[in-house]
Amino acid sequence: EYAGIIYSGGPASVYAPDAPTCDPAIARAGLPLLGICYGHQLLMQQCGGSVTQSSSQGIGPAKLQLLKPTGLFENEVVSNDPAQNGTVWMSHGDEVAGLPPGFEILASTPDCEHAAVGDLERRLFGLQFHPEVTNTERGDVYLKNFIRLCGLENSWTLDDFLNREIERLRETVGDKKIFFLISGGVDSTVAFALLARAVPPEHLLGLFVDTGFMRDREGAAVAEALKAVGVNLHVSEAGPLYYEKLKGVYDPEEKRRIIGELFLEVQAREVPALGLNAEEWYLGQGTIYPDTIESGSTKHSHKIKTHHNRVPAVEELIRLGRVVEPIRDLYKDEVRQLGRLLGLPDTIVERHPFPGPGLAVRCLCLEAPLTPTEDENAVADLLANPAAKDAQLDQQLSAAGVSARILPVRSVGVQGDQRSYARCAALFAGSQPTSSRELLAPLFDQGWEPLLELARVIPNQHRALNRMLLCAGARPSGDQANAWPPLSEPRFPVDLNPDRSEVLRKADRIVHDFQLEKKIYDEIWQFPVVLIPSGVTPTGESIVLRPIVSTDAMTASVYPMNPEYLAALSDRLMNIAGVDFLFYDLTSKPPGTIEWE
Repeated sequence: EYAGIIYSGGPASVYAPDAPTCDPAIARAGLPLLGICYGHQLLMQQCGGSVTQSSSQGIGPAKLQLLKPTGLFENEVVSNDPAQNGTVWMSHGDEVAGLPPGFEILASTPDCEHAAVGDLERRLFGLQFHPEVTNTERGDVYLKNFIRLCGLENSWTLDDFLNREIERLRETVGDKKIFFLISGGVDSTVAFALLARAVPPEHLLGLFVDTGFMRDREGAAVAEALKAVGVNLHVSEAGPLYYEKLKGVYDPEEKRRIIGELFLEVQAREVPALGLNAEEWYLGQGTIYPDTIESGSTKHSHKIKTHHNRVPAVEELIRLGRVVEPIRDLYKDEVRQLGRLLGLPDTIVERHPFPGPGLAVRCLCLEAPLTPTEDENAVADLLANPAAKDAQLDQQLSAAGVSARILPVRSVGVQGDQRSYARCAALFAGSQPTSSRELLAPLFDQGWEPLLELARVIPNQHRALNRMLLCAGARPSGDQANAWPPLSEPRFPVDLNPDRSEVLRKADRIVHDFQLEKKIYDEIWQFPVVLIPSGVTPTGESIVLRPIVSTDAMTASVYPMNPEYLAALSDRLMNIAGVDFLFYDLTSKPPGTIEWE
């Protein structure tokens, strides 16, 4: 028996020939119905409204002007003061142009008239923004109001999930055993602890594969932390195998596929070595819901990037019913809460997420020079001379005290709920400064807001870009003391190798220790450090810092580091041999993913 219906978001356009749809009679079933993003547009179309392409991409934060405090907005406060309006999170390329009969506007944003609409009598509601992400400040309240309209208040808790999942696991696994691939991160540790509640100790074995791409000294730390919580852990040193298999591999998706399948190869090798019968064992993984969504593993989700636990070999095992994933339906914040319920210490529960493939997916590889698209060339020309092409952009750059330049690399992003693989651009302060403090002068003078606004506006207006950076460190070029040194074209081909990995491991360790030293570790949700094969010299590298704030990994915002701290961190990182540039990623998710690959 159904109590309510949600039409979810997605990357499609409702007017596309193959757009996902459903029976319009669902909206006439008499149940409360909530349409979110694409679901909002589908509901409007089915009920007789119209949808059209937006004049610009609606990606990122927007201020919501509440017009009617009822329905989803019951007891909310209406204010005519823009400063009092709450923030919501947009991610769309289309918008509702006309409402169906019976619907009215409940809230708007400066760029979206129909941000929230409703037919109060029939309890049908549409939201162009995403209430389910933490960047929408009151999103949980709006969803709770919808749950109340469905008569389902207080009907689900994590305690309920824990008890039901333990029962389900016991029924599913039976007398079989579970060989669990554990990374030491939050997800795999919580999933492992949950399995330990559900199956006898002799039926559960953890395998930690040291790929050679872990953080410096991380392998030993992971093993020690897991041993402290009673994990039966076997460690496999597989670094040489991974480097050999990834030699000459450049494509990010291919890297992820190889890394994921090598986990299974190592597992298959270890099972007989440990005297185990392969037919008695399931594969266990710490997959969470964002992994599934981003890998395109739900029917209408768009593949953003393939996670190592969603490569074809794993998908085949899933099809055969040989994979156990106890937290696959949870978001990251729910995983942390579950970890506390299971009695795990905060040192593990609050640990920063770290990708299963490790630093391998933070070390960019390139096979050949990029062939710029027409749009990329247009953006490059615009940034090179904004005064002649876009007076408003030129004014914004000048007011922020920076110039902008497109960079010779691409990264993965998510724009309009779809995967993008696009160029990034960087902001540079004035002429080449002589110290990190001079280089970061815009931050010291005006703070983060003007730079973050540029990082929001430029990718929204130019889809050829999905990421904006701030140059936070540069090695002097000698004969060009008064100008920015050119960022050289990346060398080709360049793949994963121990020398490059060592540069990244050093940088990552410096960043990790710096967070602890300055006591900002708990303020940051995740801090990827990325290596780009481009610098001042043909063999130079650039480092990108990507600290973000999030709770569920579905969206993320930039961590605004204290400028004094960033200057100090820049000085330390620029002392690494071979590093020519340091950049600070200013991009929210969307349009940029948390990881670069």
